Amino acid sequence: MAAQDIVIRPIITEKSMSGMAEKKYAFEVRKDANKIEIAKAVEELFNVKVAKVNTLNVRGRLRRQGRTEGYTPSWKKAYVTLKEDSKPIEFFEGMM
Repeated sequence: MAAQDIVIRPIITEKSMSGMAEKKYAFEVRKDANKIEIAKAVEELFNVKVAKVNTLNVRGRLRRQGRTEGYTPSWKKAYVTLKEDSKPIEFFEGMM
């Protein structure tokens, strides 16, 4: 499986931007990806050194469209912490 298939998109929120000072970044990842695969994919895509990966499953939320209602799809989020000697991810630097 390619690194682009594991890391779907970066998550850009106020909370995720505040973690950049400690070199913590948030990504949406494949639901079946494990921590080791996520770490290797981030290292390959952004050319950085990963210290640890924390993951959580985000449950789909109930949404209504008039009378009909349904759930948004559930997905997986990964918080990636980089090593102290690693360079920051340039993609996020432009967001600050």
